[in-house]
Amino acid sequence: MRENIQKLVDYTATLDGDEKGEAQVFCDRFFQAFGHQGYKEAGAILEFRVKSKKSTNFADLLWDNRVLIEMKKKSSKLQSHRTQIFDYWWKLRPNQPKYSILCNFQEFIIYDFSLQDEPLDRIKIEELSDRYTSFNFMFPKPETPIFRNNLEEATRKTASLVAAVFNSLVERGEDRGRAQKFILQAIFTMFAEDYNLLPKDIFTQILIDCLNGSGNSYDLIYGLFQQMDTRKRARGGRFIEVPYFNGGLFTKPEAIELTEDELDKLHQAATRKWNKVNPAIFGTIFQSSMGKDARHAFGAHFTSELDILKIVQPTLIKPWRKKISKTKTLTEMKALRRELSSYEVLDPACGSGNFLYIAYRELKRIELELLDKIHIEFPKSASEIGTQSIVSIKQFHGIDFNEFAVELAKVTLMLAKEISIKETQEWINTIQTGLPFQMESTLPLDNMDANIVFADALFTEWPRADVIIGNPPYQSKNKMQKEYGIEYLNKVWDAYPNISGNADYCVYWFYKAHLNLDYGGYAGLVGTNTVTQNYSREGSLDYIVKNDGQIFNAISSQPWSGDAVVFVSIVNWKKGKYIGKKHLYVENEKDEQVEFIVDVINSSLSLEIDVTSAKTLKCNKNPKMVFQGQTHGNSGFLLSKKKGMEILLENPNSSNVLKPFLIGRELVASIGSQPNRFVIDFTGRNVIEAATFKNLFEIVKQKVQPEREKKAKEQEDKNQAALEKNKKAKTNRHHINFYNKWWLLSYGREDLLKAISNTERYIVCSRVSSRPIFEFVSSKINPNDALMVFNFEDDYSFGIIQSKAHILWYQEKCSTMKGDPRYTPNTIWDTFPFPQKPNLNKVKKVANAAVELRNKRNELMKKHQFTLRDLYKILEEPGSNPMKILHKRLDDAVLDAYDFDKRKDILTQILELNLEIYSNETKGVPIESPGLPSFITNSDEFKTNDCIQISTSSSAYT
Repeated sequence: MRENIQKLVDYTATLDGDEKGEAQVFCDRFFQAFGHQGYKEAGAILEFRVKSKKSTNFADLLWDNRVLIEMKKKSSKLQSHRTQIFDYWWKLRPNQPKYSILCNFQEFIIYDFSLQDEPLDRIKIEELSDRYTSFNFMFPKPETPIFRNNLEEATRKTASLVAAVFNSLVERGEDRGRAQKFILQAIFTMFAEDYNLLPKDIFTQILIDCLNGSGNSYDLIYGLFQQMDTRKRARGGRFIEVPYFNGGLFTKPEAIELTEDELDKLHQAATRKWNKVNPAIFGTIFQSSMGKDARHAFGAHFTSELDILKIVQPTLIKPWRKKISKTKTLTEMKALRRELSSYEVLDPACGSGNFLYIAYRELKRIELELLDKIHIEFPKSASEIGTQSIVSIKQFHGIDFNEFAVELAKVTLMLAKEISIKETQEWINTIQTGLPFQMESTLPLDNMDANIVFADALFTEWPRADVIIGNPPYQSKNKMQKEYGIEYLNKVWDAYPNISGNADYCVYWFYKAHLNLDYGGYAGLVGTNTVTQNYSREGSLDYIVKNDGQIFNAISSQPWSGDAVVFVSIVNWKKGKYIGKKHLYVENEKDEQVEFIVDVINSSLSLEIDVTSAKTLKCNKNPKMVFQGQTHGNSGFLLSKKKGMEILLENPNSSNVLKPFLIGRELVASIGSQPNRFVIDFTGRNVIEAATFKNLFEIVKQKVQPEREKKAKEQEDKNQAALEKNKKAKTNRHHINFYNKWWLLSYGREDLLKAISNTERYIVCSRVSSRPIFEFVSSKINPNDALMVFNFEDDYSFGIIQSKAHILWYQEKCSTMKGDPRYTPNTIWDTFPFPQKPNLNKVKKVANAAVELRNKRNELMKKHQFTLRDLYKILEEPGSNPMKILHKRLDDAVLDAYDFDKRKDILTQILELNLEIYSNETKGVPIESPGLPSFITNSDEFKTNDCIQISTSSSAYT
């Protein structure tokens, strides 16, 4: 292998380094050096087309999802081509390669833009045989590459050390606020030391002296921080060359005497290369490691640069590049520079400042692109324009309700400024203008106290901004109440009456962002994917599109890279008309993001027909036919199956209140869909009636009553506190009500029990499922709240509900729970129309197809000891399958009953039927309600008797 790599090195020495004439043969030899026959045999493509709106460019080589290679002529400055290869990589979304390589026949620069903006490594061609491990991803069987500039790894290690010092300070009793301030001052000092803002190694040497017993940490570190806060230079001593920093960070220098272990860890941190610490992720990793053991930094999540760029690129980078490309005259370019200097960016949930850091970095690069264009197209005016930067961190604003995160964000932006100065210097050296570098003033530091503020964004006036970006906090309504308390929720609901109290917490940021945007302004926010659903959508995306907003770039759903284990939607919009095609990214069945270019992005971020206009149908709500199962609310109501059976044998009369209790997981993932527990259900009975079942009543009294009493008392105390502050405050009686009826399930669903009491069986499906599987259940079994109950006994109704038509409507109209679709009756069932004009023959075809499907299903499960989940997993596999044939037969029969055109979109036809029925209801025209059509006089003809029943034998299939 080394010989092959050396052959490449020797061969490259014979080349002239012509970008056009020799790039392809070099790429072929490059692949051969790493064990391939050539690039073509490996599956790579030369001159790969990279399309954009107005043009097509050609990347020199693309190899699947592994690597993108762009060749440049010999001696060209590779760093100056970073923007080009990044643009190629970005336009390859959503199927971007992991690595991107720039090469000029003399040197390689390797990037992983999804991980960091800086190169992972730079390798001279003559070093290749010794440094080939950086290209481990190039082998036919790839291995983990070893890079010298992996900023994530370096950042994690450094954050872990600094967090360990902070944790030690707090654990030994140091004031937390003082410890935080001290650590922030130390962080910036270590950074400043590596960026030559301080005399070389001054802080590191202080730590060494303290470790050696040559000084006291309290005195020396405090002395350094104090000098950094003093405008007058020291007249002598070791701080004589220390300049004035302040900027708010050193307004109050902190003094803490460190232990030997703390000194050692801080010294280890100081000796690390702080130019390899990525400020975009440092704050999050450090903050999430506070209060945790040393290993936590290596497991801490942070928002990846790629995910941040999914907002910053469409809302900031792309609009500015478009403006720059349109400028023709020097006057236009000067005007654009002035506009750039007054451009304001806001993150109203800024955390430790990672969004603001990326936005600032990219706006500075936009400024360099504009300067580059001026210097190239108007060289005679170059000296007039100069190289002075006019973009300031003062144009960036943040709000957060975590006080320490706010301080971290200020430091993050201070670091960003120093890094950008270095990058500007490199740009000037690259273009070799001959003009002096008009350096921004690095010191004193900018005071960011007025820009990054500690406040509740929902109750604070936002500064004006041209673009609003960020990742607001995620909390569902129920978790909000637990986390923030009823008093705070009352305040939120009063302030935002247009938003449903059932909406996700992040919805308020979407609403307020659009409210605060000027016409023509841009916004990009991350939200839970509930912003595309029901109440949350109404308060966010519906509000945006109904009030001059146009969504132009969005990701319907993806797992988030940050701390929260949640699926998110990423939404970029403009207030006002957006000219051009819109880009919507939707996951396919393989969980891969697929890009679709569309004319309009609807508020459900869906490619399908926008079914948000579907109307609620009275015939679906009255009589009520769909119910959520019972919520027991306390495990004291539950007994094992064995215990339940024993009680029933001893006292058969207990069957009136002791019921098998079926949950969603058991329905789909247990043999025979057998309930494993019984529930003590006194629903509909008062305490005296419940007490007649003595043994069961005593069980509930011992296990349930004490806990409910405790929770009720806690809630009474909270309510009292809220009323003392605000006499009109809404109070929560959730647990108080439960205690007042402690012998009853939390939600016994009396209406459900009454409905199914008149039937032999009912239909259920798991409430949370990507593809719902429907089954009949005996009315002697109680359904848990993880099940949706459809109170129909007939096979025709089962056929309609199990069909593709209903499932497609479900998938489009459902809400989601951590990425999984959830059946919500008010949006799905209440709007789903049943066939309106089926004849008897069509009704029989649907019923017969439904029976045939269930019979085959039961036969296969019994024969192979499969669960429903086992059976339907196989259904997803390619190839012939008797279940596929039977599902297709049922789907065809149902579409025929609807009289739908199979060549047309099913959802469109369901929506049209929904609107037709709604119109007929308002006019008093007769319609067909869900269930058997009204002309059927003998419903028993359409009822079989198969259903899930409790089994008392060793086999579930009896």
